[in-house]
Formats: sequence, C-alpha cells, structure tokens
Amino acid sequence: MATRILIVDDDASFLRVAAELLAERGFDVLGQAMDAAQAVAVAIRERPDGILLDINLPGRDGFATATALAGACPSARIVLTSAEAGPVAAEVLRGCRADAFVPKQELATSDLAQLFRRSDP
Repeated sequence: MATRILIVDDDASFLRVAAELLAERGFDVLGQAMDAAQAVAVAIRERPDGILLDINLPGRDGFATATALAGACPSARIVLTSAEAGPVAAEVLRGCRADAFVPKQELATSDLAQLFRRSDP
C-alpha cells in the first residue's frame, strides 16, 4: 500500500510539481491545501501517512501549522520544506512536532521514502 501524502503550500505551481514528484516516487497524493485551515481539515478527513508542509504560508506559518497538524493527525510524519529558509534546528522541529526539513531545491534528490517512513515504536 502506497504512503498517502498531503501537500501544503500556497504556491499552486509548487503543489503541482510536488504532486508529480511524489507520484513518480510511488506515493499516493491524497490531497493538497493552500493554507493552515485547509490543511487541518484535509488531515482530519483523510488521515495522511505524511505531510509535506511549506514553512512560509499566509496567516499561520508552517511551524504553527505543523503543531496543529500533529495534534489533528498524530500518526502523520510531517516534513517541512521551504525555498527561502536555511536548515531548521532539531529543537525547532521537535518544538513544532515536525519530523524533518528538506529545502525545496533538494526535494528531487532527497530520499523521500526515508523522509516519510514511520519509525517503529
């Protein structure tokens, strides 16, 4: 069964490119959202296995959105991304309950299967 991913970004062209990339890698893109409210609604409804989340969202930023998504869908693995931000410190990831960060420029060359793999309890 394919890993089901929700993509959250306010850039429609990035949503399209990310969805294509994830589908090519064998993921099931179950939904897309352009802001925090849409993301939480989709996560509650669809219960994704993973969430690719842009840090720079309008309104509630990606860090606050990650916290809300982790509360709404605690089993989802949350991977933050950004074209503008540099590396995100581990304590920041833990603070917002995200699992990883990958720059948008590195998505195509990243091991997405590893990024979205759930840790065994």
